[in-house]
Amino acid sequence: HVQLVESGGGSVQAGGSLRLACQASGTPGDVNSVAWFRQAPGKEREGIAVSYTSNSGTYYATSVKGRFSMSRDNIKNTIYLQMNGLKPEDTALYTCAADVRGTTVIGQVPPAGMFRYWGQGTQVTVS
Repeated sequence: HVQLVESGGGSVQAGGSLRLACQASGTPGDVNSVAWFRQAPGKEREGIAVSYTSNSGTYYATSVKGRFSMSRDNIKNTIYLQMNGLKPEDTALYTCAADVRGTTVIGQVPPAGMFRYWGQGTQVTVS
């Protein structure tokens, strides 16, 4: 079993940057992937990035490509989401998820229902 805890959210002005962290505990070495999702009030949850441990492939949603990037610190069992050039439309609750199950499509973030483990989320507000 894996526990995920996000941190790093906050309020920032448009054009600014934030770095979110997703720290895993339990048996994080067993997961095959980590992803970031976000959900704004009144909107559906959106998968914005996924990284696979098997081939180190990382994919981003069009809405964040070129502005957001994932990285990992294997010693700390932490996945980061660096967010640059933030826009008001990036305002949302950001949540990390891990260990996708089922057949995935290369180049796309799998649907939320395919991930086994979830964190509680961290709020990002861009004004």
